[in-house]
Amino acid sequence: MKSASHIAVLDDEIDITQLLASYLQSHGFRVTQLHNGPSLMALMDSDPADLVLLDLGLPGEDGFSIARRMRENWRCGLVIVTGRGDAVDKVVGLEVGADDYVTKPFDLRELVARVKAVLRRLAPGDAPAVPAAAPASFAAGTSDRLRFAGWQLDLAARSLTNPQGQNVALTGGEFDLLCAFARHPGRVLSRDFLLEQTRGREAAPFDRTIDVQVGRLRKKIEADPDDPQIVKSVRGAGYILVPPVTQG
Repeated sequence: MKSASHIAVLDDEIDITQLLASYLQSHGFRVTQLHNGPSLMALMDSDPADLVLLDLGLPGEDGFSIARRMRENWRCGLVIVTGRGDAVDKVVGLEVGADDYVTKPFDLRELVARVKAVLRRLAPGDAPAVPAAAPASFAAGTSDRLRFAGWQLDLAARSLTNPQGQNVALTGGEFDLLCAFARHPGRVLSRDFLLEQTRGREAAPFDRTIDVQVGRLRKKIEADPDDPQIVKSVRGAGYILVPPVTQG
């Protein structure tokens, strides 16, 4: 029987760690609550976590410093969960090696979905997590179909089916864009990365057409394009596909 994934929740607010621990445990995870950097390092030496939820505003040591130490010494998932919503903090967090960046207040269901997405990418035998500049992806050839939020993306047929089973017409650019998102769920993707995936060498520096393409794609897959729940914007960083993706 597969053992439960071990999640370490590091936050100096006890109410937050208790809330997260309770919710994660209800979803089958084993959780350790921590409140400072040294306790996390001790845990990683004695009972390593599969994934760490890390707050940035910790006593005694900046969260970015802890993130760097984690990446230098251990192979595990790392999700920053913080009240710092500034775009610069998000970029720095991803550059030091975080797999995802979640700002408070957050939706617990969405957080669990992101945790599961990171853990899937760190399944035994996979490479360690990497910064958002080079996102992990689903292994090529494992399946021609990707499913998210009731939608089905058929890579071989280059088609999209909505939750009602109806085919939704996409332009070539929209399909390539959705493929990029579906292959990297729960990961902030920069505009440069998306341009490379959709236009390759034709992409020009500071090309903003990706924003137009995302807007058109949202009109086709979002219940309310003005309040997107599938493809969300991360100010100053790019876009992210929020729902978990399954293959087959």
